[in-house]
Amino acid sequence: MVAAIKEETEPEITQRAARDSGVRVHWLSLGELSKLIETFQREGVSRAIMAGQVKHKQIFSSIRPDWRLAKLLLSLGTRNTDSLLGAISKVLADEGITLLSSTSYLEPLLARAGVLTKRAPTDEEHKNIAYGQQVARSLAQYDIGQTVVIAESACVAVEAMEGTDATILRAGGIMRTLPREETSDSFLKRALTVVKVAKPKQDLRFDVPVIGVKTIETMRLAGATCLAVDAQRCLFLDGERIVEAADAERIAILGCES
Repeated sequence: MVAAIKEETEPEITQRAARDSGVRVHWLSLGELSKLIETFQREGVSRAIMAGQVKHKQIFSSIRPDWRLAKLLLSLGTRNTDSLLGAISKVLADEGITLLSSTSYLEPLLARAGVLTKRAPTDEEHKNIAYGQQVARSLAQYDIGQTVVIAESACVAVEAMEGTDATILRAGGIMRTLPREETSDSFLKRALTVVKVAKPKQDLRFDVPVIGVKTIETMRLAGATCLAVDAQRCLFLDGERIVEAADAERIAILGCES
């Protein structure tokens, strides 16, 4: 069975589930934790996998939590991604439902180590990657965000609740605010490098770093020329299509070994 979150899941999943496997799809609101548990128990579900993402900013939306979720939210000292999803997974476990690693059936989609594109990062991009990893790993331990955007070893943007693509676009917007003549004659290069890392103690049951073809398109729009991710700890949602899209735009992708 599939438990589809109304606020996040594409409606096409109902047709795809019926066509591909005849799996039943149950639609629930993000705030209906009790209904989720009742649905699992009614369907005899004892193991579950999180597929996709619930945006962190949804905690400030107008969605009304049921009594179980409200109690959980009020009990948390911090409401970052790890604490929220960790608490939900504990509630599920208490009800006999084990949350499995979200990569359990997706290992072929994990980023490989090494240069993944036709173009390798330049020396300048390697410097950006090294600095970006330092910054991103320091932030990731606080569960603030997992992506930073770097230019000439300077941090242009840091991810928070808005997500990776919005962070990249913000970095591109910052560069576009510079006067045109200053940009063209600048002593320092304006090309952006995107660095996305896993958390130091990444819980693979949820919030695994993900890259899609849309990320490459966003990088093109922002003027980013290089992407670095943690090998075996970042999902390439669209598989080889991501590398093909990057090659078409002369964007370099590097899988970094931790």
